[in-house]
Amino acid sequence: MATPDTRTQLLDAAGHLFAENGYRGTSVRAITTLAGANLAAVGYHFGSKAELMAAVVRRAIEPITAAQCAGLDALLARTPDPAVGDLVEAFAGPLFDEMPAGDEGGTRTSRLIMTILSDPADEARSWTGPAEDSVRERYFAAFARVLPGLSQEELAFRMRGILAVTAVDRLQLDQRPSPGCAPPEAGEAARRWALTFLTAALSAPATRM
Repeated sequence: MATPDTRTQLLDAAGHLFAENGYRGTSVRAITTLAGANLAAVGYHFGSKAELMAAVVRRAIEPITAAQCAGLDALLARTPDPAVGDLVEAFAGPLFDEMPAGDEGGTRTSRLIMTILSDPADEARSWTGPAEDSVRERYFAAFARVLPGLSQEELAFRMRGILAVTAVDRLQLDQRPSPGCAPPEAGEAARRWALTFLTAALSAPATRM
């Protein structure tokens, strides 16, 4: 097996450290030390720590984005106004499929998503590019058509909730359960439960102001 090149080693090291420590809690020196690279390697291959963060997240999210895009294409080929549950499955299903229980890479992706959602650093939220923006905008438009009673702000909040619920569920599968608590369910059962819950959450009446 060929030895990973320096760029790949940096991505692997940074992915591990960003997922564990967040953006500000991870230094360039820590990344290069773990990768076995010299301190200038991040600048040479990525330009900056922020661009490295963007590359790490895009690499992790790319399979999910591709599956979401394919799922939406298939739905819209059948009907211009799919059911909310079908949209939720096309959007959230790949998050479960690409972050399977007990998989180290899946756990790291879950932690990266949690970092994006919770890290106060601007750099943790400025990683998206045209591909990610396009998929998000297409799903937003599809949900808006079938949920016309929701404001844009509330719909965006509920869609962020899909990411949060899925990422937390995947993370808990790899953590020891608290005393007295049953371990979280893995596999297809958890996927079905989550899709049922998320469909109900997306379909709930708009909040009265």
